[in-house]
Amino acid sequence: MSLSPPLMDLPIETSDTGFYTGFSKSVAIYSKIIVAILVIWAVVFPEQAGSILNAINRFILAHTAYWYIYIIALFFFVCTILAIVPTSGRLKLGLDNDKPEFGDFSWFAMMFGAAIGVGMLTWAVAEPVYHFQNNPDVIAGLAEGSTADNVRNAYKWSNLHWGFGAWACYGLVGMAMAYFSYRRGLPLTVRSSLTPIFGKALSGTLGNVIDIVAVVATILGVAQALGFGVEQFVAGMTRIGIPGLTDSETGTSNTLGVVLAIAIIMTASTASALSGVGKGIKILSNVNMILSIGLLAFFLIFGSTFFGLHALFFGIFDYITALPTLLFQVFRSNGVEGSVSTLQENWQGAWSVFYWAWWVAFAPFVGMFLARISKGRTIREFVLGAMVIPAFMCFVWFSFAGGTAIDLTLNGDAAQAIFSVPDGDKIFAMVIYILGDNLGWIMSVLIVILLLTYLVTTADSAILIVNTINAAGDEGPKARPHIYFWGIALGSVVAGLLVAGGPGGGLKAIQTAMVIGAFPFSVVMVLQCVSLVKAIYNDTKRNMSGIPATTDDVNAAAAAK
Repeated sequence: MSLSPPLMDLPIETSDTGFYTGFSKSVAIYSKIIVAILVIWAVVFPEQAGSILNAINRFILAHTAYWYIYIIALFFFVCTILAIVPTSGRLKLGLDNDKPEFGDFSWFAMMFGAAIGVGMLTWAVAEPVYHFQNNPDVIAGLAEGSTADNVRNAYKWSNLHWGFGAWACYGLVGMAMAYFSYRRGLPLTVRSSLTPIFGKALSGTLGNVIDIVAVVATILGVAQALGFGVEQFVAGMTRIGIPGLTDSETGTSNTLGVVLAIAIIMTASTASALSGVGKGIKILSNVNMILSIGLLAFFLIFGSTFFGLHALFFGIFDYITALPTLLFQVFRSNGVEGSVSTLQENWQGAWSVFYWAWWVAFAPFVGMFLARISKGRTIREFVLGAMVIPAFMCFVWFSFAGGTAIDLTLNGDAAQAIFSVPDGDKIFAMVIYILGDNLGWIMSVLIVILLLTYLVTTADSAILIVNTINAAGDEGPKARPHIYFWGIALGSVVAGLLVAGGPGGGLKAIQTAMVIGAFPFSVVMVLQCVSLVKAIYNDTKRNMSGIPATTDDVNAAAAAK
């Protein structure tokens, strides 16, 4: 079959007048309705909402483990192969004369801050600590939990969840959207990345549904990250002397703490979103990257440096050598409660499958944001900057922050001072243990500031991305009421689910909603793999045959005539 030039025109109907001028009303209105229903349902009928959401969540986790494990492996291999193969690796996410808009430091800072900074501050300490106590190797009797024999296993599993697979989700979506938007001139929206499969049908209802799925997944994925961040922010404010924000029994945020934290975060993030990517978000990203480097330097100097280096080296070695197995390993129960296989299946559902669902839900937001800031980069450069380097940064954080917590317990006298507190409070407990009350208070203030910048960067980026999808890929300035709406909506989703879940149960409610919202978008991502590979393969053949493959090629051909 002979090749013809690819589709370079995908009209999406937008409103010309009224409140929704410049927006696709079908996408914007239905997205808002779905999110509003979720918030109202969670707040007005918390018990019913919790029961139904949990039932759906249990079904998804019980029947989709294979799906999530295998699609993450698919995303990793697609990104890796496209970067390695010379013909695809040197292709630009843009036209031949396009140059990157942002320098390398700002590019990486914005990407890292929006994508994973919030979760990292919580889990850099908490996750290695969890896996140090229990993981599939401990369950199988291959290691003893909470002993030196289990340190390497703890890092192997921690690195799995925050390593190449996680960043491949973001890289895939970002690469697909940037490729079709900046090479073919299509709108910067999720539906454009599926044009090689569905063609012009994406201009109508099918495309609207895909973008709505992306918006809802984004809100729920970001809500999950903000939920962890809010809990940690409240823990930090409590540590620096603001009383009455936590539940006396569980140590987690109470209603006052949640509402106060959300009000601070969403007010700052909405103001930043109004200033756009090139101003507020860029400045905040640079600030939080500098503060992150400072905090990491603290752990290098005052923490367990040798232990961290050991954990970093052997953790990466064990992770990479086990990666072919880890990417495809699915634990299945033998039906006997309490058996090794049942316990391993439960562990994988609570950890690996949950994480893969979280990264998938986060992918439309992070992917579009990566696409927005990566125009002019080659595919190889993009994969290196979006998948490899961020994963390595996570390995470093986990090794020195989490490693210090483990070492203080193994070889010091920390006992349960770090392990016994809630996840969000572990990093504060550790720095206070290391420095004492006075210097620990000062460091806690700096961590609270860093956390706030990460939370604001994540939230304001999400607001801008959701509005871009609703505006049919238009990256230009948005009407203030729409930015206000999504700022309020995002804060309401987090606050509503945290409050409805009750003390200690709010994060579970957000997690449940997120896992459910992620599943439809996981199907979209698999289709993006097919679409991207097909497009690059056909464009390579077009280039060899002199057939226009980019908007520049089309313009040059028209000028020649």
